[in-house]
Amino acid sequence: MAEGTAETPPRLPELLESGWRLLDEVDASTEPSSGVPAVQDKVRRGLDLLQQAARGVAQLDLFSQNEDLEEIASADLKYLLLPALLGALTMKQVNLSKRLEHVQSARAHFMDFLKLCKNYQIGKFHLPPTPESPNENEPTESTSGAGPAGRQSSLVAMASSRQAKIERYKQKKEVENRLASMKAFVESGQAEEEQIREFYVLQIQKWITTSLDEIESIDQEMVILRGRNALKQASAPPQTSQHPRTAMKPFILTRDAMQAKVLGAGYPSLATMTVNDWYEQRCKQGIMPDKGKPQTTTDLSEEELQKEQQEKKVEEDDEETLQKTRAWEDWKDTHPRGFGNRKNMG
Repeated sequence: MAEGTAETPPRLPELLESGWRLLDEVDASTEPSSGVPAVQDKVRRGLDLLQQAARGVAQLDLFSQNEDLEEIASADLKYLLLPALLGALTMKQVNLSKRLEHVQSARAHFMDFLKLCKNYQIGKFHLPPTPESPNENEPTESTSGAGPAGRQSSLVAMASSRQAKIERYKQKKEVENRLASMKAFVESGQAEEEQIREFYVLQIQKWITTSLDEIESIDQEMVILRGRNALKQASAPPQTSQHPRTAMKPFILTRDAMQAKVLGAGYPSLATMTVNDWYEQRCKQGIMPDKGKPQTTTDLSEEELQKEQQEKKVEEDDEETLQKTRAWEDWKDTHPRGFGNRKNMG
């Protein structure tokens, strides 16, 4: 039997308390930036501990949609806070390249917490609409009208939202004051069950307010982040796929097959190819025009071009050209080839 015993895995209460304590330390940190490695290390460790605790709660099936708040044991009430604590720590991550991913994950945690509270009827609040809801960020007809009625409705909605924020802030401060007076008593282990229960219900109410505020901020940040990503994609240069040209193998170009055989025998390391073979190969590769295509005027010699132009003028019955052509024909009839050449005479 091996000496010593295996390390006992942390119990569920220890996982929650340790992760929660790391969140408080990050919030209370005096570091100039949350991007300091020591702070981010606490964020990572806290997330790991809280995720382990969340998995343990799921395995134990502590909460059910078919039960009331009174049915939950006072010692188990604190585990309702796990999704909110996970959302808060997720927001502390500072990797800019993954910021959109982080805020989306944090929003999902906060929404899980609010839905859980809604199921147990803890607090009075409305669930925020999901970002995927149609026309979520678009004003409705009742608030977007160009007339006075539309503007008035929009102002009323803004005032109502502002008033709701003020009320949430007041409630949060009141709850925090009550929690501060109870915290030391509960943590010392001297509190009775009713006091413990009240303490954690107050914690849940505090985090309901925090979650609502965080989701509102997240929704605004996601609009900015998505707009920034869209601008990056629009300004990125288009990627063109360039196919590399295949290198041509050296060869000897010959006039005919016979010459190819002769030269091929003298240069065994090089292939031989007749002009016709080379031309057909280039046509198959699409590099040279096909034989069936008409020859352009750029391929003709200067003398042939002049002759073609002259014939074209004759066809068009150009009078001046006809006269010159006839005079030239008459002169050739009376002056045979070599006329006037006195050289080489005996």
